[in-house]
Amino acid sequence: MSNDFQEGYPEENLAILILSGGMDSTTLLYKIIDEGKKVRAISIDYGQKHSKELKMAAKTCEMLRVPHKVVDLSVLKDAGFFAKSSLTSEIEVPEGHYEEESMKSTVVPNRNMIMLSLAIGYAITHNAKSVYYGAHSGDHAIYPDCRPEFVQKMRDAAAVCHYYPVDIRAPFENYTKGDIVKEGIELGVNYSLTWTCYKGQDKACGKCGSCSERIEAFTENGVNDPIDYASNE
Repeated sequence: MSNDFQEGYPEENLAILILSGGMDSTTLLYKIIDEGKKVRAISIDYGQKHSKELKMAAKTCEMLRVPHKVVDLSVLKDAGFFAKSSLTSEIEVPEGHYEEESMKSTVVPNRNMIMLSLAIGYAITHNAKSVYYGAHSGDHAIYPDCRPEFVQKMRDAAAVCHYYPVDIRAPFENYTKGDIVKEGIELGVNYSLTWTCYKGQDKACGKCGSCSERIEAFTENGVNDPIDYASNE
């Protein structure tokens, strides 16, 4: 009697990337492609206040001819699975630097664990060996699910969740935002097709923590940020 079920063998050169449409994950996409890997990208609609970053992710993937899927998890927010955050609720997005206490309101608790779990499942479906996401050192202080300890625990879980281990990779976990921009410039990243601002306006606000960190990164590298800021008007 034949067995139609096959465990499958991982395709070493295929990577799944969680692509937000922001600077970090977009730079990571270029990096993975530069390393010669085939990439499938997934973006997550978790009920964020605006969808500009998802549109940027789609444009980048279209330009680079990367298969791209948007997963709609907004129902989880509506069902109360995501604790309130200034990114998903009526709480006002704070202005200032990430070092300020008020920036904790931008945390969407357990978001990365949910996203990584989905990406691992998607990787298994396509027999991909690895899952990438763009956590970096600047996020460690404020976002618990970007810390190296969290990344390692997810690696441990992904290594035993299937018949073959899936590898969780966060190449930027020891990078600063400035380091990421530096590498992105070398890779030729089109940063005009990225969205960083936490506010869904026509132009980036230039005042929220995410904008402040982005501006600092470009200034550190002595290059102009290609997007427009309302704060410059």
